[in-house]
Amino acid sequence: MKLAAAILENPWVRLEPFEEGHRAGLTAAAQANLAIFAHMPYPIAERGYGPWFDYLRSEQGAGRWIPHAVVAPGGAIVGQSCYLTIRPEHEGVEIGGTWYASAAQGTAINPAAKLLLLDHAFACGAVRVEFKTDALNAQSRAALAKLGASFEGILRRHLKRANGTLRDSAYFSIIRDEWPALRKRIEARLLG
Repeated sequence: MKLAAAILENPWVRLEPFEEGHRAGLTAAAQANLAIFAHMPYPIAERGYGPWFDYLRSEQGAGRWIPHAVVAPGGAIVGQSCYLTIRPEHEGVEIGGTWYASAAQGTAINPAAKLLLLDHAFACGAVRVEFKTDALNAQSRAALAKLGASFEGILRRHLKRANGTLRDSAYFSIIRDEWPALRKRIEARLLG
């Protein structure tokens, strides 16, 4: 697997690998409703978005994450989604670190972004793409199930939340053999 950063685009969304120029737009979108970060392990609500952006840029520079600014039609930055846990030797990657401004939630933005990220990952040689979320995050779990990802189980006491409590993580995945059918399903959903 040779996963590389790229601008990804379809009629519903554009994903741009992070650059310093995205900082202001991402910060404005994030600061508009800090409650959207309730299930993130990093304390964005307490520290602000800036330190999280700095961390992601550092991980990007080290080749451990490929973070994307999510840009809606019209050019407004409405969130982020990332490749992380990149395992070329095992042909696997995780899609995560995803959040959307309140106005973008429940729209075509998330399935369109996932379509682009999944398509790119599989085109780059991935055989497995995984997702994890706080087991208490019903909205994220429902979105992953609606996407067609397979629920694999719960890792108990897996990560610390920003408030120091331990969270259970729900894992989902899509494998290469499933992707053609799921791709058609997502496209049909977007076109419907």
